[in-house]
Amino acid sequence: MDIKRAKQEIESAVRAYLATDDTGAPLIPPIRQRPILLMGPPGIGKTQIMEQIARECGIALVAYTITHHTRQSAVGLPFIRHRNYGGADRSVTEYTMSEIIASVYDKMEQTGLDQGILFIDEINCVSETLAPTMLQFLQGKTFGNQPVPAGWVIVAAGNPPEYNKSVRDFDLVTLDRVRRIDIEPELTVWQEYARAHRLHPAVTAYLELRPQHFYKVENDVDGPLFVTARGWEDLSAYLQAAGRLDLPVDEALIGQYLRHPDVARDFAAYWVLYQKYQTDYGVEEILQGKPFDAVLERALSAAFDERMSLVSLLLAGLNTRFGEARRTDAATDACYQQLRAFRRELGAMEDGEGPATVFRRLCGDCEARLAADKAAGRVLPEDAAARARAAALLRSWGAKLDERMDPDQAFDAVRTGFNSQVRRREQAVAVAGDALEAAFDFMERAFPDGQEMVVFVNELALGPDSAAFLAENECERFETYSRRLLLHQGQDELLAELDRDELRRSEGSLDF
Repeated sequence: MDIKRAKQEIESAVRAYLATDDTGAPLIPPIRQRPILLMGPPGIGKTQIMEQIARECGIALVAYTITHHTRQSAVGLPFIRHRNYGGADRSVTEYTMSEIIASVYDKMEQTGLDQGILFIDEINCVSETLAPTMLQFLQGKTFGNQPVPAGWVIVAAGNPPEYNKSVRDFDLVTLDRVRRIDIEPELTVWQEYARAHRLHPAVTAYLELRPQHFYKVENDVDGPLFVTARGWEDLSAYLQAAGRLDLPVDEALIGQYLRHPDVARDFAAYWVLYQKYQTDYGVEEILQGKPFDAVLERALSAAFDERMSLVSLLLAGLNTRFGEARRTDAATDACYQQLRAFRRELGAMEDGEGPATVFRRLCGDCEARLAADKAAGRVLPEDAAARARAAALLRSWGAKLDERMDPDQAFDAVRTGFNSQVRRREQAVAVAGDALEAAFDFMERAFPDGQEMVVFVNELALGPDSAAFLAENECERFETYSRRLLLHQGQDELLAELDRDELRRSEGSLDF
């Protein structure tokens, strides 16, 4: 199955394992809560879905790559304890607590969460000395003499033998005690992830054109040649940083992420063209509403790859503006909540505490909550960023307060800063809205009825920043094209169904 389906399966299992009846007893007895064993190629996103599941279920996560461990760190260190058996003193070997089990207790203490997922990666690639410990872990849910705490679900992951020469097979006894899920790479599922996590548009556009290069693993005389989902995501992160810092990107650098020479060479050539199209078509000028007649003829006669790259560049420019509008809006909303809290505190202010002190205390409380939520893994990165931006704004407004101000003066001073932020939000929304209209002006002239317009409208509907912007700000042309494309989709599905019925009739397989 694909990684998306696997995530659903694991999340359902976690919820079932942690559910209890009205007496507090588990719906599934612990002995029947089979550990989940994920088997799939490397770099497919196994660890990422564990993080998502833990966050969505509101539980903790402890993740280990077991190949980094020795038997001592996994089981614990041996020590001698003296016992009396049958009137005779004996020396008995016992073990300290496993580092992994100790990490589970540490996580519970740090987060305040007593339920979680213990994720062990590369479990079938351990050394010979550690292999019995891993079998014991899967069969008995223990490391050495230390059981996994109640309320913690075990998920393990491994690589099939074709991807790792050190893989060890599990015996029948172990396999009969786990839920095995086999995962295969699937580009369409990864594209949803790439869109949601805002991967570099050059990467997503390239894979739209070259889907066969998404995941490749081959053996060569010089060693393995491979391209994985992890490689594309890591390359995307570097490309985004390189764009902001104006760093060079060439085939050698790309080959450090895409470890298949043919794919690296092909993407490097595409990267050069992608950058060239950005300049040749004047994408920023198009989005700023400037005349585009000079490049329109080239767009009309361009090859399909070039046209799709141009659409990707337009979407990238729009998403930059949508993202800025969304970030500004989120920070403004967070500041607004703090202003409401400040107003309430001013009404209940105690003697001896001035308005400036009250506001700074609220700012400190806000930052402390953010730090605690980040440490516990209770906040998404983009939400944390919005709260951090809001905290910085609040601090800057608080620095302008004077202890001699009365409550009304202090609130007005803070509100002045907030009103400036509101204007920034309105400006960001206006800039994004104008760019969207300008992009539609170009698309309607260049590709009014082509596949390019379908991709353009579809990506606007699916992108996290564009979808959020369009939900809050009306765009008549987007709505028009969305309805038209949806209607055509329905007509196509109906025609396809009629064609299938006609085929069955001709074969005499349709009952009347």
